[in-house]
Amino acid sequence: MTASAHRLVSLDALRGLAALAVVLFHYLPYYNKLYGHSFDLSDTSEWILSFGRYGVHLFFVLSGFVIFMTLEKTSQARWFGLARAFRLLPALWAGIALTYLSVQWLGPADRAVSLETALLNTTLMHEYLGAEHVDGAYWSLVIEVTFYCWMALLFFGLRSWQQLRIALTVWVAVSYAGVIWWKQIPEPLEFLVKDLLFVKYAPLFVTGMLIYRRYRHGPGTTWDAMLLLLSIGHGLVAYKSPYSIFVLMCLGLFALAVFGHANWLANRPMLWLGSLSYSLYLLHQNIGYGVMNLSYQFGLPGWLGVMLALVTAITLAALVHYTVEKPALSTFRRWRNRTEKPAPVSTLSD
Repeated sequence: MTASAHRLVSLDALRGLAALAVVLFHYLPYYNKLYGHSFDLSDTSEWILSFGRYGVHLFFVLSGFVIFMTLEKTSQARWFGLARAFRLLPALWAGIALTYLSVQWLGPADRAVSLETALLNTTLMHEYLGAEHVDGAYWSLVIEVTFYCWMALLFFGLRSWQQLRIALTVWVAVSYAGVIWWKQIPEPLEFLVKDLLFVKYAPLFVTGMLIYRRYRHGPGTTWDAMLLLLSIGHGLVAYKSPYSIFVLMCLGLFALAVFGHANWLANRPMLWLGSLSYSLYLLHQNIGYGVMNLSYQFGLPGWLGVMLALVTAITLAALVHYTVEKPALSTFRRWRNRTEKPAPVSTLSD
């Protein structure tokens, strides 16, 4: 494995670490807040585990990096859209089906949704249609898909880094204004600013893109450096301390991994967990809650219920990954190789 490839493998492992942090947050302090565990979490443990919710923010940075890399290797917008659809949707549909059935059987009752709502979730447009999430973790997937749409429009529409950089600068500036004046945003603009431009999170994606540009094309201009600093600094405004500091630490670890200073992450267990991270994220929350509820009904110790939930989530994630996620991607790649005509990739001109 080349040094360059090893760095990117480290990012896969980092994705697994972020997914595990989210799972532990949901299973321990968040479940305890919603339903109550039979065991006590120390204040210190609860405080440390509460940072796990910000694993999602690391996913957004990773997404910015990977999506920009994907765009530069994609000749047409339609292939980008199809690649993202095959990447997200088959595992999502399996996750929706398993989660819907699990909640109907095991609960929690307050997490049940109608079949119509579950079907709307399959489009990942359900939040814009006012429908609930089948699993609470799906909120970030709606943002992901919206980001893909914006990037396809900007990347294939502008076709030069200078133009795209202007658009990203405006987006980051609007994100600062949006989080500073969050409660003062005029009602007619709320949907645009809070949802379509997702100003609480957009600079995380931009940070990932800019780090990719630096990794792939070198340091760039002063403008590039300033925009990167502004994107990183947005976290200090958007999130309360100490969580804002933790987000900055995650960004630092991400940068270390990209530039080859966190190769310790690329070990076999972490890489395997990283490969399951998407399916694990899709499946863990409500299914895990149902397993823990059932464990309590059978009089099992609370810590054992947490362990059973974790094992169940990882087992189901592996099942979906190997039987749905990987085969779907392989099928798409074979079809694309047969169908796509040779064309230059879409690397932006400087």
